[in-house]
Amino acid sequence: MTRRRLAAGNWKMNGTGANLSELDALAKAHPTPGCDILICPPATLISRASAATPAQISIGGQDCHQNETGAHTGDISAQMLVDAGASYVILGHSERREDYEESDTDVRNKVMAALSAGLKTIVCVGESLSEREANNTLDIIGGQMAGSIPDVVTGDSLVVAYEPIWAIGTGKVPTLDQIGEVHDFIRSRLERRFGAGVGRSTRILYGGSVKPTNAADIFAVSNVDGALVGGASLSVADFSPIIAALENA
Repeated sequence: MTRRRLAAGNWKMNGTGANLSELDALAKAHPTPGCDILICPPATLISRASAATPAQISIGGQDCHQNETGAHTGDISAQMLVDAGASYVILGHSERREDYEESDTDVRNKVMAALSAGLKTIVCVGESLSEREANNTLDIIGGQMAGSIPDVVTGDSLVVAYEPIWAIGTGKVPTLDQIGEVHDFIRSRLERRFGAGVGRSTRILYGGSVKPTNAADIFAVSNVDGALVGGASLSVADFSPIIAALENA
């Protein structure tokens, strides 16, 4: 089964209106991309990014609340993201799990809200360095998948992103064999739980210090369907070569 590859950029808490010029430059660099391209800017930029960005680049949110409305100061609902022009949302990122103590149940509830609003969801999973060193990686990944992903997903509405916590923004990268082991495991778990249709059509991204210098090697690994990129997605100079590597994988 052929899966359209995805290069997703997570700007995190970076960027103002001045940075939107990077999106225009990115679109010009990839006028007919050979993979899907997604940028998830801060919530303050979603509406402007959606209005100004050519169709070959999708815009997404970095999080959403599990409720449609309510007394949740500072939060954003899935419906608000859609209204602003988003088509994707990142959920369960390790920074949300750690900084805001989000549980698997919290993530699952957010995924349900996002699906109800019509958003495609990128569900993040990943182990800490201590868990990796204790050889608990696959148990952690399996538990996060079981708890965070609801039964109602489809291959079109779900993307799974494997982001080893110890590799995010550190410059450290797992070996290619380690990446392959986890991605193969995620694929097998998806197929076992959801069947071959959903299991084989769901895209699995790798995230964690992906750079132009290592992207091609990572994209050659079994069941790596793209990348969730942090800092390198903030500039065309860094992100465009990663996209090119994915297009050529």
